[in-house]
Amino acid sequence: TPGSGAVWFHQASDLQSVLLLPVRSLGGSQGMCSPQLLFCRLLILCNCARQLAGLSVSDPGFMRRRLSPSVFFSKFSCWPFDSRRRATTTDTQEAHEQSPVDMESIVTLCKKRGFVFGSSEIYNGFSGFYDYGPLGVELKRNIKEKWWRDMVQGRDDVFGLDSSIISSPLIWKASGHVAGFSDPMCDDKKTKKRYRADQLVTAQVMSDDGSSLGYVTVLESDNTVQDLLVAASKAFRMSSIVVNEPTLSRVSDLTEAEFVNIPPPDDPQRQGDLTYPRDFNLMFETKVGALDDSSSTAYLRPETAQGIFVNFKNVASTARGFKLPCGIAQIGKAFRNEITPRNFIFRSREFEQMEIEYFVPPDDWKLYYETWTQTCTEWLVTGCGLRKELLGFEVHEKLAHYAKACTDITFEFPFGVQELQGVAARGDFDLMQHQMASGKSLEYFDDDSKSKFLPHVIEPSIGVDRLFLAVLCSAYSKEQVHGETRTWLKFHPSLAPIKCAILPLVKNNDQLVGVARSLYDHLKRQFACDYDASGAIGRRYRRQDETGTPFCVTVDFESLEDGAVTVRDRDTTQQRRVPIPLVGRIVRDAIAS
Repeated sequence: TPGSGAVWFHQASDLQSVLLLPVRSLGGSQGMCSPQLLFCRLLILCNCARQLAGLSVSDPGFMRRRLSPSVFFSKFSCWPFDSRRRATTTDTQEAHEQSPVDMESIVTLCKKRGFVFGSSEIYNGFSGFYDYGPLGVELKRNIKEKWWRDMVQGRDDVFGLDSSIISSPLIWKASGHVAGFSDPMCDDKKTKKRYRADQLVTAQVMSDDGSSLGYVTVLESDNTVQDLLVAASKAFRMSSIVVNEPTLSRVSDLTEAEFVNIPPPDDPQRQGDLTYPRDFNLMFETKVGALDDSSSTAYLRPETAQGIFVNFKNVASTARGFKLPCGIAQIGKAFRNEITPRNFIFRSREFEQMEIEYFVPPDDWKLYYETWTQTCTEWLVTGCGLRKELLGFEVHEKLAHYAKACTDITFEFPFGVQELQGVAARGDFDLMQHQMASGKSLEYFDDDSKSKFLPHVIEPSIGVDRLFLAVLCSAYSKEQVHGETRTWLKFHPSLAPIKCAILPLVKNNDQLVGVARSLYDHLKRQFACDYDASGAIGRRYRRQDETGTPFCVTVDFESLEDGAVTVRDRDTTQQRRVPIPLVGRIVRDAIAS
């Protein structure tokens, strides 16, 4: 463990003991070695066993991963060896959970098990919009209810609000969205495809003798340089190509003169066929009222925050116990006309936000900014069950004109590390703008200091859809059982769409079915349950594993004699006999844990 002066690791197949390696004995500057050096030496020492903390050292996918020091140490924390310890399903499971998951598997599972569907599929789809199926609706609702219980109902200093999706267009003019809520956009002159210029990366490519072959453009990714090489190899049909990295740049950062060299992503041979970036407003326009002119123009809200700001005085004057520091929370839909929606539900045109605008005295914003960053991070781990090693932080150096500070809590998605939640110190910009534009005072009167002022705002904001995807990616697990692959979703029981499945061993025995149906009817009043009597019991277990059901309850012939059932745990696959009256308590305790 970091800071302990030693690293413990376990070799299951050869050493049959615990090897204590003092870090200082491995050399390095000032008696300490870098995590990279330590990693290499541990690999050499463990080569005979080919296992390190339950991970296959020979796995090329694992070897390619770049590990930060904090992630490195979390990967290799191990246990004292016990000669009586047997290999169990849990061991295999823990080993797999550290390996990356591919996006294709997530999307396929979502469609197969009814979590998420593409919108308007029978009409060949509608880009940037998604529909949530039976299990997706349950998971999404559980996420929102969990957030509301913990962030609103579980606190004395946060109050709820539900503002309208369409509001006065003057709100969006005052907030700056009408004039400045835009992304740089460029078009392929031939195919008319549209791209976000700040998501395109271009660079000069050269042959091995140093001569220039031209420029190549690709969508930004975690392996942008490799993508540039692949695109260049296909375009110029050469095996030895070098990317001139000093020329690597986002398309949005180029001058108009430089654009004559830049090809679209689909065809490196068509240099100069991208239009120069221009601003594209992301708000959806609509019409309100009988007239169809500029006076009837309104917008679908691009964020939920402004509805909170314009209602600040209403909530402050009506909510019992509203006293700074205090927050207003909202869960609601928002709409952005994204130029290039991508990565499944991560970036879509219709999404749902969970936001808090936390109002604080102007001099105290730093304290609450740090507190909310820590609170949100802990909630993602303990409240949502996200794996801690997949989370990180990105502190913004380049800030919006109104912001005092901003930190992104990031998550390691299959398509790269991306923002999951933002915590921003917005100052008093929003309240000031609406106060000036409306002519109405939004100042807060403080009883203690007998003074009026505009509070500063700390904004923890997270997208429901992004968190939905992060929960799926973090929970996705695989293992080999008797030569077959078992896939399961390790949801926290409180988030699982189905908490418990009732499985009669056979479906053609009236007594057995009667007991199972009676138990199902009793439990479904308390939490979401499923009744499954179709197929072999092993296949039913696999189906429930893929939907993340924590417990499967099998009613067998012994149940008719002893009044007990077999309860199977999803994560360990262990089974135990439980009296029927205790089944509900076991599930409830797991949900509340």
